[in-house]
Amino acid sequence: MLADKVGGVQWRAGRDPERVPRVRSPQPLISTRVRSGRGATEQPNASGDDTAPLTPIFWLLVVLVGVATGLMGAALMWVLRSFQHLFYGYHGGSFGVAADHAWPVRRLIVLVVAGAICGPAWYVLRRVTAGESSDLDDELWTGTGKLSFRRSLGTSVLSEFAVGAGASLGREAAPKLMGGAVASVLATWRDLTPQQRRLLVACGGGAGMGAVYNVPLGGALIAAELLYGSLALPVILPALACSWIATAVSWIYLPTTATYVSIPSYPLRATLVVFTFVAGPLIGLVAVGYIRLIGWVSYYRAAGRWLLVAPLGAFTILGVLALRYPLLLGNGRYPAQLAFLGIGGSALTLLVLIALKPLVTAMCVGSGVTGGLFTPTLATGAMLGLLLGRAWTHLWPGSPLGAYAVIAAAAMIGSSMQAPLAALALMVELTRTTDDLIVAMIAATVLAAVVVRYLDGYSIYSSRLPKRSDSRRGERAATPAGERL
Repeated sequence: MLADKVGGVQWRAGRDPERVPRVRSPQPLISTRVRSGRGATEQPNASGDDTAPLTPIFWLLVVLVGVATGLMGAALMWVLRSFQHLFYGYHGGSFGVAADHAWPVRRLIVLVVAGAICGPAWYVLRRVTAGESSDLDDELWTGTGKLSFRRSLGTSVLSEFAVGAGASLGREAAPKLMGGAVASVLATWRDLTPQQRRLLVACGGGAGMGAVYNVPLGGALIAAELLYGSLALPVILPALACSWIATAVSWIYLPTTATYVSIPSYPLRATLVVFTFVAGPLIGLVAVGYIRLIGWVSYYRAAGRWLLVAPLGAFTILGVLALRYPLLLGNGRYPAQLAFLGIGGSALTLLVLIALKPLVTAMCVGSGVTGGLFTPTLATGAMLGLLLGRAWTHLWPGSPLGAYAVIAAAAMIGSSMQAPLAALALMVELTRTTDDLIVAMIAATVLAAVVVRYLDGYSIYSSRLPKRSDSRRGERAATPAGERL
């Protein structure tokens, strides 16, 4: 007898279909059903507790991971800022402004020295920790969620060193990784089930991003939608709790303000809504090319002895380019801030930056350096939106240029991450003034994400996964027939 699911309830095929109710595990304290007799688990997102049981021990570990991740995030941001202040000789204000005003030759020297240090340091770290894992995405998606704490810590410090020197990589990779590593250690300590460990590690990873960007909702959605791959209630609850705790704890050092400050509250107008139908698919096409570029350089990224010199070469090229275009330095927060304000230089300058930012980011990834991709992707989308907005206003004026940058940034990160809900929440929390644009942001993000999903299907995170080696981890299943590698 065949079986199917209709409306979240399992049915058995036949002349008189028979409903087979879900079983809730653990059972709720109130065992009596409502008067209709219907089960609470008939709401599809309410079941699943039996997959990763939310036991009292698990909830205790969620709290511990949240506290530890908040402290780790604050510490890593202190490390990052210390390197930035040391390299560029400033004591207040933003890194972008300091790098822009620094003596051009100093920018080149800093990157050359950093590249000369990073290569050997990463080479030694990976030799000493050979066989240990520090790849959060790979372990969550195809592994068991076990991460090496010492390799993760070394990778995180070196990552912040590289970003502090001006490498075109995101700062969020380190706190995400350390949140996951702490969760992995605690899950092993309490002997959690594999599913519980994966959920806890995903919560820690999302909480790391939530803490350093002050985006607790976005961090929770990163954990659920992107890292764990489920928006079911038993996933969302611990993800929200962990991200909230980590963000609150990080306030002992990090500010409580938005990441992008002084962004006007742009009004939603018809011109912006119509713009999304043109820009959304176009941004999706750009995202596909960007994702493929990340995948290509990730496959050929430097390894072995090439790692000794590859960062030096990549950082030197970046330093030379930064002599003319200092906005290429760092994760891209400063050019994104300018774009959100409607500032971006000439059209030619914007074109050059839009072309070069993904290239230098890919170059840093290909050199073997570990870092995030979120903010470089967001910055590229913001600058692209600003450029498209300038062209659009010649056809239909009436909206501030910064509004186009906000809409395009949401579409770029939503499509590139293949996590549209997380992207939209992050944009609202990162600015705290763009909620009036939510209709246009959703439209552009959906259109861009649909293009990426149906045209190629990869994301900036799945495309960078290493070539599968089943001999490295025996419990991983063989690649299904027909799956693209």
